[in-house]
Amino acid sequence: MKREQYIPFDKEFLLDLQIAERASDKKDTEDFKKMFDILEHYFHYEAFNLIRNLKQNYSAFDPDLNRTERAAYNGKSDLSIFKKTLLTVLERGNYNLVDKEVLDEAFKNSDLIGLKIGIDFDDFKEYGLYVRGHNKSTEKLTKYFFWKKETTFEYYDRVMIYLKYNDTSYFEENKINISKLPFEPGCIVLKIFKRVPKNDLETIFPNAVPKMSLIDKLLLWVPGFGGGISLLSAKVIPALIAMYTTYKAGNSLNSGNSKTALTQGLLALGILCGYLFRQYNNFVNKKIKFSKMLSDSLYFKNLGNNSGAFYSLLNSSEEEELKETILAYAFLNKSKQSLTAEELDLQIESWFKTYLNTELDFDVEDALYKLKNIGLGYETNGKWEVIPLNKALIRIDEIWDGIFDYNQNQ
Repeated sequence: MKREQYIPFDKEFLLDLQIAERASDKKDTEDFKKMFDILEHYFHYEAFNLIRNLKQNYSAFDPDLNRTERAAYNGKSDLSIFKKTLLTVLERGNYNLVDKEVLDEAFKNSDLIGLKIGIDFDDFKEYGLYVRGHNKSTEKLTKYFFWKKETTFEYYDRVMIYLKYNDTSYFEENKINISKLPFEPGCIVLKIFKRVPKNDLETIFPNAVPKMSLIDKLLLWVPGFGGGISLLSAKVIPALIAMYTTYKAGNSLNSGNSKTALTQGLLALGILCGYLFRQYNNFVNKKIKFSKMLSDSLYFKNLGNNSGAFYSLLNSSEEEELKETILAYAFLNKSKQSLTAEELDLQIESWFKTYLNTELDFDVEDALYKLKNIGLGYETNGKWEVIPLNKALIRIDEIWDGIFDYNQNQ
């Protein structure tokens, strides 16, 4: 699997590991905790400004607001600004856009439900799936009644789906009854899910409809047509013709041959119908399983919808920003010499591999940019250093105080 920039560990857990390495120096440990705390507040303030921007520019497209409320934001909500801000938040949270090839593969395969899913993409003006945390898991799935088989599948820790529905004019032009649509034309739907199988990504689309696969159709119709026609032509119809001929001739219908042939034909036809019913019932059971899976996803796996999704996204975004910044500072601070970006990147990635058995692609460029922007790190001839902890505390305290430093003379 491709290495990700997403750091799959809680910020407090990483802080404890860094503190453990400084345990011999109590003053150093306390200063490091203080810096972590102030940086956390700083990134939280940045997230507050982002969420205010997102909510204002989303309100005109929010399906959770009624039409009157949405109309009040016409001219105030800017779609281009909303999309740009949303992408910034997703990038900071180390989310990646799902390639079309990955989604196409999900339509071809299914890890958990074994169903073909149909989605009407014409409903959407644009859509996108953003994921992070690519992992593998093994589960036991029931196969052929009571037999269970272990299946290994890939899944994503987090998946966000972005859907921009077509405007009212599109549905009117295509003579679609708008009053019967289960969504508001022109709205933007956002949903965040956890632990979604890679090959079942299509199931999180709200208009996903289960369909019979080619194998389901063949198992249902081929025996039906082939066996049915064969039994009718070889057993049932000849027996009926013979009985009808006997009746027309005025003879008794007690002849055993015709009745026996008819009974055998009808019995075989009944067995065939039973087989067809079983095959169709298998498909119905898959649909029920699909419905249950959707219910579980909505109830247990859904982390946020529409404007409510912003809080989940921004929380993960500020956590990733904080983790990257604090790790870059910690490794530069304990290094006895200045480091190039490549050397710092290698040290941090090697530390994750050695101590946490995790391979990731640490976003060193973004981490160094934040250190420089805050004033905690600086570059000299391609090599990076950070200011000492005591000076770092003074620096970020000045930044925090300056956020609310309004000049009354202006």
